[in-house]
Amino acid sequence: MKLKVLYVTQEITPYLPETEMSLIGRFLPQGIQERDREIRTFLPKFGSINERRNQLHEVIRLSGMNLVINDTDHPLVIKVASIQPARMQVYFIDNEDFFSRKFALSEKDREFKDNDERAIFYSRGVIETVKKLGWAPDVIHCHGWFTALVPFYMKKIYRNDPLFDNNFKVIYSVYNDEFSKPLNPDLSQKLLENGVFPEDLELLTTPDWKNLTKFAVDNADGIILGSSKVNNEIREYVETCNKPFLKPQSQENYIDKYNEFYDKLIANKF
Repeated sequence: MKLKVLYVTQEITPYLPETEMSLIGRFLPQGIQERDREIRTFLPKFGSINERRNQLHEVIRLSGMNLVINDTDHPLVIKVASIQPARMQVYFIDNEDFFSRKFALSEKDREFKDNDERAIFYSRGVIETVKKLGWAPDVIHCHGWFTALVPFYMKKIYRNDPLFDNNFKVIYSVYNDEFSKPLNPDLSQKLLENGVFPEDLELLTTPDWKNLTKFAVDNADGIILGSSKVNNEIREYVETCNKPFLKPQSQENYIDKYNEFYDKLIANKF
């Protein structure tokens, strides 16, 4: 059986401008697929992504669910597009309330006040869509702070879901993607549900970038430093967390190194 790798990212080129993260988001899944792995890739459908130019279309059979956040229903819409040279599909998580605005995470250097709920919606939207696909990943690889809640959801909320059956590993890639203003201080309250206790969310009492990153690291099985320039406090946190971690890799060999890291984590699982 092929190893199944789920990519949850906040940037992929050509849908979003070229950055360190968006280039990895574009070429890592292709490279892993070419190494005989099975992949699925997810991205938020930010309003700056041109649907017509990129030939996005809605997947009706996957859409239609509502996700409740802070007692409010938000319809989940799933779209898909293909990167033809890579023979790779990208799934987009969409919702009019959260993703219709022209900018991704901030406007004129001011972060959106509802970025906490947008991140919750994206994280849960990915997991619920994977469930609808009936596709159980062996490795879930998260890229960027907007995906930082995925390790928590997988470990605390969905861990005992029959589809996942506990046999998966979550990797969190840390980038130089700090935001300036902390997220909504009510974030931890919005994450409370059955099986989750306030002590599980203690780090998020002040949900700034550092605490959110530490929270992701604590809930992940393995960590990758995706940027060569990572906040020193976070780098030290990763290096002393007693979890498998991978230092920044060169552009020439990172795909092979990540591939080996997946195998190492899965080998530890058994």
